[in-house]
Amino acid sequence: MFLNKLINIARYPNNVNQLSNLFQRCLISSTPAAHNKLTVNKPLEFVDLKEGKDPVQNVNKKIQNSEAGRLFAVVQLCGKQFKITQGDVIMLEGFWEPTNGDQLRLEKVLLCGSQDFTLVGRPILQKGLVDIQATIIEKSLSHTRTHFKYKKRKQYRRINFQRSPTTVLRINSIEINNSVDQNEAQKPSDNVFF
Repeated sequence: MFLNKLINIARYPNNVNQLSNLFQRCLISSTPAAHNKLTVNKPLEFVDLKEGKDPVQNVNKKIQNSEAGRLFAVVQLCGKQFKITQGDVIMLEGFWEPTNGDQLRLEKVLLCGSQDFTLVGRPILQKGLVDIQATIIEKSLSHTRTHFKYKKRKQYRRINFQRSPTTVLRINSIEINNSVDQNEAQKPSDNVFF
């Protein structure tokens, strides 16, 4: 039945153009794995603030009950931004003062969140709201980079080799200490580096 209707439509050239445009817009995949790519864990929910479903209160409840799950953060170190979670290893290039085994508390946090919520700083989050502990596990030199300078027809060739100092950090923990709406600022610690 469906095939007969398609044949009737295909008799006229204008209808064929319309059908080809329609089929080009349809995404047809032959692999069964392609059909399972889109999965929605939780449907989007519209929040009415009058009903008492304040997003800030929901986030505070999740933080107090330790239901936040695995936290991630975006921090700024040595002029670069890194997205980190607990257990990540970060490699920084250039000279940095701390030595091997130093415990650091990273305070320049631009963003922190989990699967259900995200706290965005403007430009950074309040000091003391998010506690990120890190340990320096290695200080060494980077791989050898070759800089070759050459000027044609001038017999000018220079080869320079360069190794820059690197620091490797391990993120020990990421924790949200205070409620989101509190404005308590804690004293910065002695071992804070930006």
